[in-house]
Amino acid sequence: MSIDVREAAFGCAGALAEHNGGDTVVLDLRKLSTWTDFFIVTSATSSTHLRGLARWAEDYLGPLGYSPLRRPRLAEDEQWCLLDFGDFVVHIMAAEAREFYELEKLWFGAEATKVDAPEPPAAARPDR
Repeated sequence: MSIDVREAAFGCAGALAEHNGGDTVVLDLRKLSTWTDFFIVTSATSSTHLRGLARWAEDYLGPLGYSPLRRPRLAEDEQWCLLDFGDFVVHIMAAEAREFYELEKLWFGAEATKVDAPEPPAAARPDR
C-alpha cells in the first residue's frame, strides 16, 4: 500500500487524538529540516497511557509500511516517548515534559496544525 508521507503523519496524529492523545499537533518541518518532514506531538495522561499511545501509533502505521527505526524501552515512570519513523517523528509526552521542553516553541518556524479526534458517525452518536 502506497501512502503519502503527509497523509501517514496526519493519519497517525488522528489515531492518537482518537485514543485521547491531548492537544495533538503536527509540525511541518519540510522547510526547516533535512532529516525529517513532520513532528507529531501529543500528550499522555499517565505512563500507561503513554505506552498505549505508542502502541496505537505503531499499530496504525505498520500496515502502511512504517515501523520505528528503533523501539524505545519505556520505564514505568516515562515522561516522553520518541518514535522515529524516518519521514516523521512522533513525540508522546506527559503534560509536565511537554510544558518543560516546549517543542512547538522550539520549532516556531514550522507550520503547526492541531488535529482533533474524528467525529463519530451520526448513527453512533447518542440523541440529545
